[in-house]
Amino acid sequence: MTQSHWTSRRARVVAVGVGAGLLIPVLAAATPAAAATPTVSCTSAKAGLAAKLKKDITAALANRKGTVAVGLYDRTTKTTCTLRATSAYDSASTVKVTVLATLLWDAKKHNRLLTSRESTLAKAMITKSDNTATSTLWKQLGLTKIKGFLSAAGMTQTKPGANNYWGLTQETVTDEQKLLKLVTAKNTVLSDNSRAYILKLMNQVISSQRWGTPSGAPSGVTVHVKNGWLQRSTHGWRVHSLGTFNGGGHDYMMSVLTQDNSTMSYGITTIQGVAKAIHKDLA
Repeated sequence: MTQSHWTSRRARVVAVGVGAGLLIPVLAAATPAAAATPTVSCTSAKAGLAAKLKKDITAALANRKGTVAVGLYDRTTKTTCTLRATSAYDSASTVKVTVLATLLWDAKKHNRLLTSRESTLAKAMITKSDNTATSTLWKQLGLTKIKGFLSAAGMTQTKPGANNYWGLTQETVTDEQKLLKLVTAKNTVLSDNSRAYILKLMNQVISSQRWGTPSGAPSGVTVHVKNGWLQRSTHGWRVHSLGTFNGGGHDYMMSVLTQDNSTMSYGITTIQGVAKAIHKDLA
């Protein structure tokens, strides 16, 4: 949260605690409307699509409370949309995709397959969002390996949660989109087998956790999803959804991170409004 310049000489910087004791400067403005509300930004190789997406995503968020960050990338039409792309959010369970990617990246470096124990933990972590399995893998990997993967993946804005609080990892839409791009196309960080394994588990998420970005996905499109939700005393509910969608001539991915939600279901509704607009426009 940086300001290139202060909009008022009477503005002052105050430090606030976020997540695991992270201190960040915040602009305490003397005037109420010191900062402009960020707007959706889209680009596309397909004529008219960027303007349509910008309009429809903006409309979907028009009467929603909360703070929402959006990332969209469609390989087919070379379309990108962003909103609050570099704002940091507590990851909640969306970090579990990063944990699995780190595990596979590290195994590849040591030229080994996952053990049956690791496979069992990984499946529970992604398909059921099992916290105990996640804590076990997080401790096994350790911060050095997790940071090693983040560096290899170019996820420079992601800060792992301290003291094994993996759910307080700070993440941004920019980095989550980088991760989803790695998972969905050939690269040197994750092997093809690793990518296929991550997508397989994200496709097998239990029905009660398949909300969010898959909402409104066209039939015939294969859906891969991982969601996260966490309530804290500040900023209310964090509700997030990562999704990748493939088929019917489409190959796209979406990250929607939200906080300041009054309830979990309110956050889900906000995400699904954005997702429906995006699926409709791309289809």
